[in-house]
Amino acid sequence: MGRKFFVGGNWKCNGTIDQVDKIVKTLNEGQVPPPDVVEVVVSPPYVFLPVVKSQLRPEFQVAAQNCWVKKGGAFTGEVSAEMLVNLGVPWVILGHSERRALLGESNEFVGDKVAYALSQGLKVIACVGETLEQREAGSTVDVVAAQTKAIAEKIKDWSNVVVAYEPVWAIGTGKVATPDQAQEVHASLRDWLKVNVSPEVSESTRIIYGGSVTAANCKELGAKPDVDGFLVGGASLKAQ
Repeated sequence: MGRKFFVGGNWKCNGTIDQVDKIVKTLNEGQVPPPDVVEVVVSPPYVFLPVVKSQLRPEFQVAAQNCWVKKGGAFTGEVSAEMLVNLGVPWVILGHSERRALLGESNEFVGDKVAYALSQGLKVIACVGETLEQREAGSTVDVVAAQTKAIAEKIKDWSNVVVAYEPVWAIGTGKVATPDQAQEVHASLRDWLKVNVSPEVSESTRIIYGGSVTAANCKELGAKPDVDGFLVGGASLKAQ
């Protein structure tokens, strides 16, 4: 078996109860290949996780958009991995560029978060990606390798990790990495895993693309050999 295609929808900080009901209804009615062909995960804000999980068709899964780096306690405003497990939430997105940029999450902090979430039984969508300045400086591969290395140094088992390559300059901007640009970075990430982790992990780990993915460009992106799916942002709030 090859790598199973993965489609995640990151709703970010959006939604009302009415909007969530409409999106879930659309998903439940959607014509989607069976779960042995494609894995579908939606990531609503924390407050909507229970209602989405309870209403969503059973083969679709939910993800939190973040969790705390260690066991819960006196960390006001945070949500722990244990709480997510207790709610039956199987997935969490960690290291999203918005959190790296706006909240100052370092590579090392993200690595610690990934390791702790995995240790508690969560599956992780781990995000990596470069800024426009880094791409123009020719350091894309170095940047995503450093971000991946910080995770690799903290974990041994990659079976519950999906890597999401999200070029920061393409998130919510309408700019999209061309299919060839995406394939180039995905292939370099896979090579990095082969050399620095193992050929088995390199071959089995799904590397998905995020960054202004839409209904119009997803087929061409998804056809690339090292693009194993998508983490869709704003477009995941739209019916198509």
